[in-house]
Amino acid sequence: MKKNLLKTTKLSLVISAALLSSTMTLTSLPASAALPDNVAGQVMPSLAPMLEHTTPAVVSIAVKGTHKVKQQNVPESFKFFFGNKGQNQAQQRPFRGLGSGVIIDSDKGYVVTNNHVIENADEILITLKDGRQLTAKKLGSDSESDIALLQIEADNLKEIKLADSDVLRVGDFTVAIGSPFGLGQTVTSGIVSALGRSNLNIERYEDFIQTDAAINSGNSGGALVNLRGELIGINTAILGPGGGNVGIGFAIPSNMMNNLVSQIIEFGEVRRGILGVSGRSVNSDIAKAMELDTSQGGFIEQVMPDSAADEAGIKAGDVIIAVNGKAIKSFFELRAKIGSIGANKEVELTVIREGDEEKFTVKLKQSQGSNIAAASIHRMLDGAKLENDKSDNGIVIENVADGSPAQLAGLQSGDTIIGVNRSRIKNIAQLRDYLKDKKGVLALNIVRDNQTQYLMIR
Repeated sequence: MKKNLLKTTKLSLVISAALLSSTMTLTSLPASAALPDNVAGQVMPSLAPMLEHTTPAVVSIAVKGTHKVKQQNVPESFKFFFGNKGQNQAQQRPFRGLGSGVIIDSDKGYVVTNNHVIENADEILITLKDGRQLTAKKLGSDSESDIALLQIEADNLKEIKLADSDVLRVGDFTVAIGSPFGLGQTVTSGIVSALGRSNLNIERYEDFIQTDAAINSGNSGGALVNLRGELIGINTAILGPGGGNVGIGFAIPSNMMNNLVSQIIEFGEVRRGILGVSGRSVNSDIAKAMELDTSQGGFIEQVMPDSAADEAGIKAGDVIIAVNGKAIKSFFELRAKIGSIGANKEVELTVIREGDEEKFTVKLKQSQGSNIAAASIHRMLDGAKLENDKSDNGIVIENVADGSPAQLAGLQSGDTIIGVNRSRIKNIAQLRDYLKDKKGVLALNIVRDNQTQYLMIR
């Protein structure tokens, strides 16, 4: 990496003797000048006191290990030169990596970092700010949220205090501490530029704090703190051409990290709780179609039978707008918050149903794999053969053409359409009348296997 060096040039000031009075006394200027400690009796603001207390809790991490590489196909005529032994050795390639970490418990030596920093590592070496080097033991990790917990043994460790990341606001000041490019501990500052960033395809569970404090390669796993020196996030990713910093960095919120780490400490792994729903983020189209007063939240399209949501009374068509009293902006944020809470834990969901706000207490069940998945993108109704229900209480889908937009939207043979948006539909004639002048998104209310759900159709 090229370093841009700022060169300074000495400037000579020639002052005409004619401008100097005989009574003027010239005083030599100091060779260098520093900011004064105070001006007019007022102490100058500085981050130094906070950093002197906080930076000892941030460590540098160096890892060694091997990872598998794809074996090259060697033509038969060349196998004489390579042989099977050479091919087998080529499958394992050594690597080295650098990152950062944060001491969250000085008594037990717990260090939090990113999973991608220590993944596949055979040796993890931690360097404290005072220069001590220690070998770390991996206690557990979660690749889906990119969190890992390490442990070291040493005296006089410094830990960092955790802040409540749920009370952060856009515009709050932030300070990022880490070891970018292996240069050693470095501090940068900025503000919270956005909250609840998700759907970035960086991790499976995303609820990032976005900051313009400079975060670069090697900062991963380091601390994002507030002006009190409290941990508000774990620096994780950057967004920029070539992996360079352009003022957009992402950190895992401290509350999310703490939930995951608590599970690793208790169980040695993350036992993720699930709600058992599928849906999508509320937008202006959905809000208009469903006559909602909000354009934010998670719209529930389907509730899985016997799931935590089903047992708590959550229904398709509900809009979840808060988890444990904290507002959510999107279905992805709902997914991330629920995904960081452990199995068998109770959460309070604030729901809008038929225009009214209700609260539900849900006991999360344990994930057995993929839990909350985003529904398919808006599709049209074309390709479905419709028939009126015998009792005139809906429209039965008798057949769905292979590869049709209706099939891609998720419609299946045997589904019964009972409503569109918030209007009850009894037969095909009503459906035609309703759709005649409708544009944009349609929330199709269907019954499948005796369970009500919604599909979004454009």
